[in-house]
Amino acid sequence: MSGGITKTVPAAEGRVAIDRLYDGSIAEYEFHMAGKPSRLNVGDYVYTIFQDELVGRIKIKDLIGGAVNPKSGKPRTLIMVSTPGERLKVPVPRKGHRGTRYYDGADWPA
Repeated sequence: MSGGITKTVPAAEGRVAIDRLYDGSIAEYEFHMAGKPSRLNVGDYVYTIFQDELVGRIKIKDLIGGAVNPKSGKPRTLIMVSTPGERLKVPVPRKGHRGTRYYDGADWPA
């Protein structure tokens, strides 16, 4: 198992947004999380959820601290991932959520 975090891609961004993470059309992507991650490292994964399904994972290549949320002014960390990621052939049901949650990769097939 490889750990990391889960992030939900909002339905408003559409299927195109999630497809871009796995089809090779972009080289990297930026996620973010509030504050400074205590259990996240380069080499861990961002597991993506779309429409209540775990659809894939993307390896973290850099964690950039010192960023600020433009709406609230609170600190956040930018999470840079290398795309394309690994997409599941058959998505796994997983409830979407707001924000970031640590995840141990338990639902990821061997």
